[in-house]
Amino acid sequence: MTGPTVAIAHHSGHGHAAVLAEAVRRGAADGGAAVTAVRVDAITDGQWQELDAADAIVFGAPTYMGTASAAFHTFAQATTGRWAARSWSGKLAAGFTVSGAKSGDKLHTLQYFGLLAAQHGMHWVNLDLLPGWNSSTASENDLNRLGVWLGAAGQADVDRGPEAVTKADAETAYHLGRRVAGTARLLRPATV
Repeated sequence: MTGPTVAIAHHSGHGHAAVLAEAVRRGAADGGAAVTAVRVDAITDGQWQELDAADAIVFGAPTYMGTASAAFHTFAQATTGRWAARSWSGKLAAGFTVSGAKSGDKLHTLQYFGLLAAQHGMHWVNLDLLPGWNSSTASENDLNRLGVWLGAAGQADVDRGPEAVTKADAETAYHLGRRVAGTARLLRPATV
């Protein structure tokens, strides 16, 4: 049996979300999935077909002004034909985001991704990690250091480039990628 396919549909304004997208990609690949990454602000017809063929789609974007970036919203609105045709119904979905502030209303972005997935009839895969950095013995280097359950969330200083994404946030995104691949493998029908 071949492994599942995972597509990462993402936008990155300043490179921070791209770091998380790459971590999700590595995690899904290490989890046995064939992975494709799609920049939603430069999507091609072939990439739309890859999204349609994927077993799972992971949505990702920076959180700007309390929601996903405008480029991601443009992509989401472009999926209405697929919504009407139920093209993505039954697929798995997950999400990740990053903002400059520790909270930064990242939860709203992840909820937006979850609602987009629900409208498409997709099944949401959560992070399944206990919160890190929430006791006197914990540290900012813990996985899920921001205590988010709906998806992977990161924080990066707005005056720094992609190098500002912490190893802990990238490893949290990696965990999400592996979890999506593992869940897809479990739910994927066996083929001969």
